[in-house]
Amino acid sequence: MNKMMTRTKQIAYTGIFTAIIAVMSQLAIPMPSGVPATLQTLAIAITGLLLGIKAGTLSVCLYITIGTIGIPVFSGLRSGFGTLFGVTGGFIFGFIPFVLLCAAAKNVKNRIAAIAICIAGLLTCHLCGIIQFMIITGKPFIQTALTVSLPYLLKDIVSCILAYIISVKLSKVIAVE
Repeated sequence: MNKMMTRTKQIAYTGIFTAIIAVMSQLAIPMPSGVPATLQTLAIAITGLLLGIKAGTLSVCLYITIGTIGIPVFSGLRSGFGTLFGVTGGFIFGFIPFVLLCAAAKNVKNRIAAIAICIAGLLTCHLCGIIQFMIITGKPFIQTALTVSLPYLLKDIVSCILAYIISVKLSKVIAVE
């Protein structure tokens, strides 16, 4: 495939996956902590695993950028700096290392190792979320982790596993990078 076609595919997939992340962000269940349960982690993991480092990271950064400038793509149709620097914003910032690690797992042949790398990215995302929530609310680390991370971990780990399975199937028809 020539270089122009590859570049065009990267741009198209970047936009498509940015939209997928935005849609999956709206599939949210409000929680008492203020951090909703969403399918964002599934979308971010699939984005990294399918698109790789360049297009995957660009897709997530584009999602964050359009949400920050006011397009309501964050969960609950929220947007703006208030969301990015609010109690859930740390998770949004954490999507960047999460997608990077999922993208790094893209070419790992051992499926257990690839999933473990994705989960390491997920844990990094959770840590970013815990830290920002903790700073904003003034709550201690353990209490924050028990409130905004632990209740979501099983769902998010399953999301990483599903993302890997889905990406293996889709990688036969979607080739980026």
